[in-house]
Amino acid sequence: LSSSWGILAQKLGAVNLKLDPSDEGFMARAAGFLAARRTFGTETPALSCEGKLSPTQRAILQAYGSALKLIEAPTSQLHVAELVHAGVMLAEQYDARCQVFSIDDDPDAFPAIHAVGRTALGRPQLLRFTWGNIDHPRVSLVGKGVVFDTGGLNLKPGQSMGLMRKDMGGAAFVLGLASAIMAKGLPVYLDVLIPAVENGIGIGAMRPGDILSTRAGISVEIGNTDAEGRLILADAMDLAVEAQPDLLIDVATLTGAARVAMGFDITPYFSRDPKTRVDLLSMSQKIGDPLWPLPLWEPYERKLRSGFADINNVGDDGFGGAIIAACFLSKFCEDVEDWLHLDLAAWDHGDRPGHRKGAAMAGWFSILAYLEERYGSS
Repeated sequence: LSSSWGILAQKLGAVNLKLDPSDEGFMARAAGFLAARRTFGTETPALSCEGKLSPTQRAILQAYGSALKLIEAPTSQLHVAELVHAGVMLAEQYDARCQVFSIDDDPDAFPAIHAVGRTALGRPQLLRFTWGNIDHPRVSLVGKGVVFDTGGLNLKPGQSMGLMRKDMGGAAFVLGLASAIMAKGLPVYLDVLIPAVENGIGIGAMRPGDILSTRAGISVEIGNTDAEGRLILADAMDLAVEAQPDLLIDVATLTGAARVAMGFDITPYFSRDPKTRVDLLSMSQKIGDPLWPLPLWEPYERKLRSGFADINNVGDDGFGGAIIAACFLSKFCEDVEDWLHLDLAAWDHGDRPGHRKGAAMAGWFSILAYLEERYGSS
């Protein structure tokens, strides 16, 4: 639905557009216009409304648009400190309780995050903030915040590195989602974690064959330094699991295999809870914001075997990469019954009508609508 309105926005350019905020399709139309905006830092088509735009509607659209801008920001403008600062400012806006862990202060506390980010000029950090009534169901959101990914010593080829500013797309998705949840006042206790690093190259860079510790105590053999996102997620997810969330969601630009399987239009997800899997697909189809389930196929865990550590960070044959990555992450949240993993593209190549080249968050509105349906309104 939003795509058709994106087409209109592209045709009309910078004009004032009148929409009715009381109409059932308002959010989809507005999202289409936002997604079809020009480029980072430039004007968008102006939206004017026949009726009064509610503060909540305005806040949700701002949350969505702000997340897209974060993804499009070049790393020279959005490094680790700037990404964490964006999260801190959001927490302050909604009076959330906020912590920022400087990983260098205690590398052993988050050893996998430290291993990935220790070579970069922007030092690795972990942002955590909580919001809401602690008596409400706890929803933990973990977003991959790799502000740039060279691939490490397993260096990416040039054509694969050009868009790696978007490798913090999971963090942007989560910050936007958290902003919308707080704006809507959903009756949940929100726990947001953003591990923020740059996967660079330099003295002390992790090497293929290294054995890393993790916060969970699981040792990991590094089969490929370009599979770094799952490492920082592992430490952050382990911290989230300690609080026994009712629902744990992680979002990450994790694998090229997900793009091979699904392309850029659809965000695949993995869930170990059958009801969550079905209900989320139903919501996605209802509102037209594409998500699609992939199997969390436990027999593939054999592909992560290591002769030197508890687990390898990549599979042994290159096949089923998105499933293998999900199997890896599942080892760090075994005590959570309801876990949801999204393998995000975070980018649109602009090769479809109504879609411009730039940041994208397929499934964002579906997740928000699902959470509202599951937990109810305030």
